[in-house]
Amino acid sequence: MRVVGIDPGLRNLGWGIIDVDGSRLTHVANGICHSDSGELAARLLSLHSQLTAVLHEFRPEAAAVEHTFVNKDAVATLKLGQARGIALLVPAQAGLEVGEYAPNAVKKTVVGVGHAAKVQVDHMVRLHLPGVRIAGPDAADALAVAICHAHHVQSSGRLQAALKRAAG
Repeated sequence: MRVVGIDPGLRNLGWGIIDVDGSRLTHVANGICHSDSGELAARLLSLHSQLTAVLHEFRPEAAAVEHTFVNKDAVATLKLGQARGIALLVPAQAGLEVGEYAPNAVKKTVVGVGHAAKVQVDHMVRLHLPGVRIAGPDAADALAVAICHAHHVQSSGRLQAALKRAAG
């Protein structure tokens, strides 16, 4: 299964793609979609176009997006929410189911601690995906979201298999 993880951001929207084969994770690609300052609508359109091109090129089968956190600046939170809307819309337009994960859940899955620092997330992503070249912190976060989704899908599959065995 090929998974795209997305770390929403209005200025920098990180993306990371991994292949999942059982418990084996393989890095495919990662990067950052940038939007220049300017009119909000044009920035959102730019993010939409860039992320659409990524999905067309790499053809993921599943997607995962990090939840936005609420900060003290309501206007910034609202703009981030609009970028998150693009992060949800593009995979949905491609026909993908989209998993959503809180930042603490991603960190707990990848690092083992829910309040891990960005440098710890980056380090653990590199351990999960040996030899990976990461485009930047936003791409590292996106790869962490993809890894989190892969682990949750695996856990869900094991649970379903155990329930099937117990019932039959």
